[in-house]
Amino acid sequence: MDQTAKRPPAIGERLVHKTFPAISRHTLALYCGASGDHNPMHVDIDFAKKAGFPDVFTHGMLVMAYLGQALTDAVDPASIRSFSTRFAAITQLGARLTCEGHITEWLDHQGERRAKLALTTKDENGEIKLAGEAIVAL
Repeated sequence: MDQTAKRPPAIGERLVHKTFPAISRHTLALYCGASGDHNPMHVDIDFAKKAGFPDVFTHGMLVMAYLGQALTDAVDPASIRSFSTRFAAITQLGARLTCEGHITEWLDHQGERRAKLALTTKDENGEIKLAGEAIVAL
């Protein structure tokens, strides 16, 4: 038996892990321009305060993009069969996000070995901002 063969990851094993720098006003402005999402709630502090918020907050789709980047850093993008998310909480300006994905199940689809991943994005306080799952061929 080949002793160098790599064992498949186990159920519960972390496959995705990436931490991002604090979200700045500059990051929000750049994302606003790149995405075309010009909602003033994300860049205009006066507008956000009038709406009852203490400050602007992060675009939900930016948080999702971070999770997508963490996933594609961990697995070949061509092996992703599905990727879905749900927003759990507002991500405040200055948040330092960590994205993780753990294997929850092994699947077989027409002879292809796939892993189901439970995905989360949490801030530095451990609050879940985004949750989801991915199916990847491994």
